[in-house]
Amino acid sequence: MSVAQRNLDRKIVVIGAGASGVACATKLLELGFQNVLVVEAEDRLGGRIHTIPFADNVIDLGAQWCHGERDNLVYELTRKQDEELLESTGPVYDNYQCVRSNGDVVPEQVASRLKAIVGDSLVTRQLELRHCSGSLGSYLTNKFYDTLWRPENSDIDAEVAREFFDNYQKFENSVEASDTLEQVSGRGYLDYWECEGDILLNWKDKGFVELLKLLMRSRELKVEHGVLEQRLLLSTRVLKINWNRNDGRVELQLSNGDNCIADHVVVTVSLGVLKDQHFRLFEPQLPVEKQRAIDGLAFGTVNKIFVEFPEAFWPEDWTGFTLLWREEDLDDIRGTSRAWLEDVFGFYRVSYQPRILAGWITNKSGRHMETLPVDEVQAGVMYLFRRFLKWKIPEPSNFRTSTWYTNDNFRGSYSYRSMDTEQLGTGARELAYPLTVVATTPEREKDAEDEAWQQSRCDRPIVQFAGEASSEHYYSTVHGAVEAGWREARRLAQFYGLSISRSGTKSQL
Repeated sequence: MSVAQRNLDRKIVVIGAGASGVACATKLLELGFQNVLVVEAEDRLGGRIHTIPFADNVIDLGAQWCHGERDNLVYELTRKQDEELLESTGPVYDNYQCVRSNGDVVPEQVASRLKAIVGDSLVTRQLELRHCSGSLGSYLTNKFYDTLWRPENSDIDAEVAREFFDNYQKFENSVEASDTLEQVSGRGYLDYWECEGDILLNWKDKGFVELLKLLMRSRELKVEHGVLEQRLLLSTRVLKINWNRNDGRVELQLSNGDNCIADHVVVTVSLGVLKDQHFRLFEPQLPVEKQRAIDGLAFGTVNKIFVEFPEAFWPEDWTGFTLLWREEDLDDIRGTSRAWLEDVFGFYRVSYQPRILAGWITNKSGRHMETLPVDEVQAGVMYLFRRFLKWKIPEPSNFRTSTWYTNDNFRGSYSYRSMDTEQLGTGARELAYPLTVVATTPEREKDAEDEAWQQSRCDRPIVQFAGEASSEHYYSTVHGAVEAGWREARRLAQFYGLSISRSGTKSQL
């Protein structure tokens, strides 16, 4: 067997079958590596992509939209297909009604001006936050009220404006996955690069699972897991990663009782799992720089609430509503078992689901909701509908929420850049940096005739890190997760001297 062939037979284990893990594994196979295994703790693949049948179609409990078009790997993958897989969600998240907790609808001319005030800040914040030394929350608060107090806005009721801004902050928390905007770094916010184009492209009637099928080529090959068939180990948790063996390999202890020896391991689990488990998962402990990245990067919870009704009770042109709490009405729920409802900030129409409204909730209230019985959550949600909306609201025919925090395999939804991230001076680059062993091992000496070995004196990556949190500029997104998975596959290809074409495939050895 040639050295080149022996390199392609190196045992590579990918931990996690979310978007990043599937992207990494399929790219490794595309580059010519043959001995690839994906180990997944859940009984399904997809990770934080979780499309399920519900009501008249499917819903996405996790990732829902392709965010942008230009420089978006997910969008580019769909453009290579014969059919149009994506379409615009339209103005659903712009044309919503603002409804107060006494049932009054904020007049459209007032609501549109308040929306314009927060919308204008989106334009200027890219420039102004560069010089911000505080949190995103303090910046947005100052920006909002500075604009509100201008003479041309003097006719807007101050209480309505306050209620609107309280709701808007909850919405921004759902974008960031933060508990409060005071946690979000103002400068760190700029680390995220928004892709140009429509940022709310939905997957029509198929759901985000279509991306996984594209990556695995499952439709083309007419098998469920495509190129990963026979390479996927589900319902199996990695209990220990021993990365300091004398032979320069990695030993994995699995929950099924097996031990697996690998030449390379790519860890694609969520940042939430790393925060929760890295002390007991890695043997020996991770280097201090890696621990600082795990501690410093932030990871929060955003949950969805899907309510199916026997039929739509809303007007055809109605897209949804946000919940503006009057201060005196909050006394009705604060200090009670329904206090968590304060952080449900809106319900919106869902594409290809004519009888569904989808709600959003963040922070500790979202985490608390996960611990409640389903009937209690449903009763609370119906309380909100009947308190805020003056229509006759029927009983729901089906109900479903996401539960990302209490699931030990996720421990939250997605990452963001916090004030702690800034203060610790860490970031995605430190998280992505691999654990290595010195390349001049006896194994390398055996391969001394390989020109690639002779030319490179770099260390050999044995434990690598992917996942959305390790993406420097596209964190919190699926395209960031895919990018990170491909990055680590290419890292191995480059280490073994494979020449990679512009398309990312192996062109020669």
